[in-house]
Amino acid sequence: MKPLGRLWSTVWSWLPSGVDRRVVVVAWASLVCQIVLVGTGGLVRLTGSGLGCPTWPQCGDGSFVTTPAMGYHGVIEFGNRMLTFVLVIVVIAAFLSILRFRKVRRDLFWLTFIQGMSIPFQAVLGGISVLAKLNPYVVGSHFIVSMILVRIATTLVYRVTHGPRGTSAATPAWFANVARVTAVFVAITVVLGILTTGAGPHAGDAHTHRNGLDPRVIEVVHAVPAFAVFGLTILLVIATYRLGLPRRLVTMLLAVEVAQIAVGLIQANTGLPSLLVGAHLVLAALLVSAMTAVGHTLQSDVDLTAAPADAAAAAAVR
Repeated sequence: MKPLGRLWSTVWSWLPSGVDRRVVVVAWASLVCQIVLVGTGGLVRLTGSGLGCPTWPQCGDGSFVTTPAMGYHGVIEFGNRMLTFVLVIVVIAAFLSILRFRKVRRDLFWLTFIQGMSIPFQAVLGGISVLAKLNPYVVGSHFIVSMILVRIATTLVYRVTHGPRGTSAATPAWFANVARVTAVFVAITVVLGILTTGAGPHAGDAHTHRNGLDPRVIEVVHAVPAFAVFGLTILLVIATYRLGLPRRLVTMLLAVEVAQIAVGLIQANTGLPSLLVGAHLVLAALLVSAMTAVGHTLQSDVDLTAAPADAAAAAAVR
C-alpha cells in the first residue's frame, strides 16, 4: 500500500463510526462559533470598524492584512475576518466526524455539508457589505444568513444528542401549533430588529447612511412581536407543566426572552450604549437557537439503541 493510502486508512479508522463524544463536541463547537461570529460582527459595527478594512477580499490596497495606518479599526475588522477560518476548521472537523457513518445518518451529513457550503457564501456577502459601504439592507441580509446558520448548527447539536427525527408527534397538536406560531413571531422580531438597528446610530462607520426609518417608530413596531413571543412562550411553559411535557428547553427559551426584553428596554431608554446593543445581538442568536431546539421537541426522536448498531453498519461504509 502506498504511503498516502496507508495514511488515509489510518485516518479513516480513527474517524467515529457512530455518534460519540467527538461528534458531540464538534457539533457544539460549530454552534458556539456561529454565535461568537455574531458577537464579533456586532463588535465591528459597534466600534465603528465596519470599514476598518475598506476593501474586500483584501484588507487594504495591496494588502490582505491590516496595517498600522488602519489603526484599531483595521485590527478589529481583520480579526473578525480571521475568525471565519476558525469556523472553517470546526466545520471541516464536524464533516469528517460523521463521514464514516454518513449513509446511516444522512441528516448529519447534510447539516454539516450545508454549513460548509455556507461559509464562502457568507464571506462573499460580508465582502459585498464592505464594498456597498455598509448598506444597512446588505448588512441586514448578512445577519439573516447568520441566524439561519445558527438554526442549522442548533439542529446539528440536537440531532447528535437526540437521534434522527421520528415520524410521530411528541406533543398535542394545539401545543405544536402554538410553538410554530411562536417561531414565526421570533422570525418577525429578528427581521424588525434588523430594521431597528439599521435606523439607529450604530452603522459601523461614521459616514454610513441609515435606512431612513424613524428610530422611535420602528422600536415600538419591533417590540410588538417581541412581547407576543414572550406571551406565547409563557403559555408553552404553563402547558408543559399541565401536560407533563419536557420543559427544560421551553424554560431556557423563556429565560433568553426575559434577558432579551430587559436588555432591549434598558438600551432603548439609555441612548443605545454599545455594550447593551452587542448583548442584544448575541441574545438574538441565542433566541433563534433556543426556539429551534424547542421546535425539534414537537416531533419524536428515533431511538437508535433499539435499532441495529449504527457503528456496525457504518463500519462497512467506505
